[in-house]
Amino acid sequence: MQLNPYGEYAVLLAASLANDFPSDRMGILARVREFGMTMDFTPGQQDHLLVRRVIEGWVAVVDAPSREERAALLNAQMAAAAAYPRLTDHNGEGWHLHYRDENQTLAHVLRAVISVGTALHLTTRGMTRLGRCAAGTTPGDPCSAVVVDVTRNGRQQYCSVRCANRAAVRRHRARSGSTSSGRAG
Repeated sequence: MQLNPYGEYAVLLAASLANDFPSDRMGILARVREFGMTMDFTPGQQDHLLVRRVIEGWVAVVDAPSREERAALLNAQMAAAAAYPRLTDHNGEGWHLHYRDENQTLAHVLRAVISVGTALHLTTRGMTRLGRCAAGTTPGDPCSAVVVDVTRNGRQQYCSVRCANRAAVRRHRARSGSTSSGRAG
């Protein structure tokens, strides 16, 4: 039985948008479809700008310095979504739950889905399972990607294997006292 259908995919969608925001509404729609949202959205004149604001608000949750502040920000976002959960049956998917009112714009739907999904993710997996790539904590490392920890052990720190490897090389060099990238030969 799956009790949290919105948590993981909604948070991963938000991270994807935060880490690489599309240049237009069609790009946002393509990303939303890639993450499994099949419903139609009422077009809004400022969809691109308003979705960007939703993601900026979500990133404030990611960057909150404490669990309490994270919860307060997320509670405010869920209150602003002002959508009620409802059962729906569309696109041959069978009956399922939506966290949105009918005929809402893309930004309104994403605010509701992402905020509720993030709340479900944090309460079921842990309030610390969302953050920034650990590689970026090293001075001079440019990575500031959002990391959504969906691992079983709750220890995901890096946004990619590339960042994890770069950090491992730095740790190895620090232990060995080496500053060069190769051997003399």
